[in-house]
Amino acid sequence: MCYYLCMKQAGHIGENTFLKGILDGIPICLGYLSVAFAFGIFSVSGGLTSYEALLISMTNVTSAGQLAAVPIMLSGGSLVELALSQFIINLRYSLMSVSLSQKLDKSVTLFDRFIIAFVNTDEVFAVASSKKEVSRTYMFGLILTPYIGWSAGTIIGAVAGSILPALVISALGVAIYGMFIAIVVPVAKEEKSVFICVVIAMALSCAFRYLPYLKEVQSGFVIIICSVIASTVAALLFPLEEKEERDEL
Repeated sequence: MCYYLCMKQAGHIGENTFLKGILDGIPICLGYLSVAFAFGIFSVSGGLTSYEALLISMTNVTSAGQLAAVPIMLSGGSLVELALSQFIINLRYSLMSVSLSQKLDKSVTLFDRFIIAFVNTDEVFAVASSKKEVSRTYMFGLILTPYIGWSAGTIIGAVAGSILPALVISALGVAIYGMFIAIVVPVAKEEKSVFICVVIAMALSCAFRYLPYLKEVQSGFVIIICSVIASTVAALLFPLEEKEERDEL
């Protein structure tokens, strides 16, 4: 890092170089290592092999989507169920990609956009959006380190899940739920709309878990139904004013 600061001060590292993208992606990479580690343990403890867990992470860079997909696959859910759940959970990435496309300079081709969109996670989007304009070399560097961190964390967690005692695996498996609690709770405490959305989703999830007939619904469809109903009700109860929407854009 000291070397990077010295090089930048000397003018050897521009804002849109491949190296600058890699260095900006390192903090994201380190964060992904811990989350992906928990996913690797979660997958192996459910019955997947280390290779299968790694393959999922290398082809689907989405923590929430992957965590929802594993139970569906293990329970023998249909491809329609799997596809619909992923569509609903990952729909936000299409909006992020549309927004990010306004930041890409002329060096980014159509094929480059497909590659960038593949690893356009929440954190990558946040870093890239903070720039006035980004080039293809910078974006390739920015997505490279997080992708490596996500894949490496998964295989490390999967291997650890295969050799560690069951008690340790069970304890580490809680980390993945702790991550989502840490993401949701602070926002829910500040935003009433988020709080209401979370409460509705929790109530529906409990209903599908314990009520007769409803508990027979496959887990993938439960995720879809809860997500759509909770978000729709929250949108109707707390609509954004037109001025607020323009300010966010």
